[in-house]
Amino acid sequence: MAQNRTFTMIKPDAFSAGNTGAILKMIEEAGFRIVAAKVTKLTAERAGQFYEVHKERPFYNDLCEYMSSGAIMALILEKDNAVADFRTLIGATNPAEAAEGTVRKLFAKSIEANAIHGSDSDENAQLEGSFFFSKDEEF
Repeated sequence: MAQNRTFTMIKPDAFSAGNTGAILKMIEEAGFRIVAAKVTKLTAERAGQFYEVHKERPFYNDLCEYMSSGAIMALILEKDNAVADFRTLIGATNPAEAAEGTVRKLFAKSIEANAIHGSDSDENAQLEGSFFFSKDEEF
């Protein structure tokens, strides 16, 4: 598969617990190249915009509150087969079901505080990355 990009963000629970460095190490050791990175804090409104696709779901308000509760690190990553390989690296959404050695198995606190976000398609990776980064912030 051609070299492509994916989007991720280290969520407030993992960031505040001091797991960012260990997660970045896992990402780089898995062969991903970081092409954009920033630490930021989402407002509840911005979190709502990012998670608009979930607006009708019962967990939406809690998700927006959680994602605006502290700092996050947003990243665009590059690698062949980036989206699928990254989803394998991070593991299942529910850390109890995540494979051994995955980011979520190692660092997630719960299904809600699951340490990291990973885009689920090439299209969403592009949309999510552009939510956080302008083209001149990527290299």
